[in-house]
Amino acid sequence: MNTGTRQQHRAPRAPGNPSSAEKSSTAGRAIAVIDSTEIELAERYELPGGELPPDELALEIIAEQVDEFTCSSCFLVRHRSQLARENQGMKYCKDCEG
Repeated sequence: MNTGTRQQHRAPRAPGNPSSAEKSSTAGRAIAVIDSTEIELAERYELPGGELPPDELALEIIAEQVDEFTCSSCFLVRHRSQLARENQGMKYCKDCEG
């Protein structure tokens, strides 16, 4: 008796043998291969100016001066001549106010 439905019968596969459907799904993908010799070369190569001497890393932090303010939008310390507006104790520079 024919019921009108078709059933596909699949042959059992070996675990290491991908089916044609699996092959077609991975056919469009690129496989990444990492070359360890290139990584080692890149780690040994040093760009000019890449290393800063310790004295250039030391910064002297100076407190905000009387004629300066910190913008509440960009958080940069600006001179009071750059003050655009002050609203509820929040100060905004001319750059942020546009």
